[in-house]
Amino acid sequence: MDGFGSDFSAGGSGGKMDTGTIMEQVKVQIAVANAQELLQRMTDKCFKKCIGKPGSTLDNSEQVGTG
Repeated sequence: MDGFGSDFSAGGSGGKMDTGTIMEQVKVQIAVANAQELLQRMTDKCFKKCIGKPGSTLDNSEQVGTG
């Protein structure tokens, strides 16, 4: 048991990363997640606006030049 505890504490203190580097990585991940969410919302809204009832034919409201 003592050997496991020593390995665990040594691994925890020896692997320090620069806080600035971690913050930059988190900012990049957040930016990517925000971009993906925006793209998904835009796709959903456009699809719902253009295609109200998916099917094999276009509804009158889905056709160009009407409305």
